[in-house]
Amino acid sequence: MANVSALDKKQGSFKAVTTPTAVKQDLVISAYKPNGGFEQRFLKEAQTEEGVWDFVRTHLKYLPHTKIHGKELRFIPERDARILFDAVVSYYIRQDYPVPVSSQEFQAGLAQRFVERDGMFFLPEQAVEYDRAKMQYGNSGEHLDTSVVDDEQSAIIWLRARLRKAPQVYSDIQPAFMPMLSHLKPNERELLSLELLLNQNFLCYDGNGPVPEQIHAYLSSNWKDLRNLSKEDASLCAKARDRWYLPDPSKAGDLEKLRERALLKEFEAYKEEKKKLKVFRLEAVRAGFKKAWADRDYATIVVVADKIPSSVLEEDPKLLMWYDTAKTRIGGDA
Repeated sequence: MANVSALDKKQGSFKAVTTPTAVKQDLVISAYKPNGGFEQRFLKEAQTEEGVWDFVRTHLKYLPHTKIHGKELRFIPERDARILFDAVVSYYIRQDYPVPVSSQEFQAGLAQRFVERDGMFFLPEQAVEYDRAKMQYGNSGEHLDTSVVDDEQSAIIWLRARLRKAPQVYSDIQPAFMPMLSHLKPNERELLSLELLLNQNFLCYDGNGPVPEQIHAYLSSNWKDLRNLSKEDASLCAKARDRWYLPDPSKAGDLEKLRERALLKEFEAYKEEKKKLKVFRLEAVRAGFKKAWADRDYATIVVVADKIPSSVLEEDPKLLMWYDTAKTRIGGDA
């Protein structure tokens, strides 16, 4: 297994990569040797769902339990559900096995098998340590270094952290989000918007039916006149209306399925494009490569990768892994 870090050329020190890319940095792969017989078990479990969860349990052992900056408890992106799934996919590809679960099945299974804290997943004993840190520092890991928000995935993590702290209406989120757009990479800046990211990754209460638990808990904790009200109380529903909130972890797979469908639709357009791609969503390319890999359609990976600027491809470890491995497969099949 390997954890990816980056060498900061200016500072000459190592720092963890919290986004899928490491711009102007040398990637450093710091390998760790799984203990407890994982590698032997994997040979038997690789094509079963249990192999995935065995990998996740082993992988979580090597991730930091807490991240402290000054007096703030910081969010640990490596423990985010989507980044954990990326780690699974990367390991399976390197071992030359298909991933036996979908992204939606993974998110549902993760919520069932591991302990969730503030959008991060832990082993039980790690969660105890994280809870102690919350008591000491008095915050819940919602803080995220905004300097790392430079692509779609890190923007989603930023939004999750914000909405986990407080379900909000669009007008509350927009002023804080707008400065993030200037940090996005040129190929995505024209495509990504707050509306798109909210619609594809979060839920909005429309005022009909009971107020979702997450919004109810927030409103009743912060407005005295809204305490001890039924979730269907008219005044509570009015205050909750149009607020964006996080989907329940056990149901997040349903939203992920819709998002993946939209990403794959965009990827199909990239396949048909005859020219080099200047404007494109990296998440759509990643989703398309993942599906093409599962379908053993290595030619599609190579064709689309050749349309992407080499600088973008080289700075994205996951895309580069798919591309290099696909080229090897095509050569081996020739």
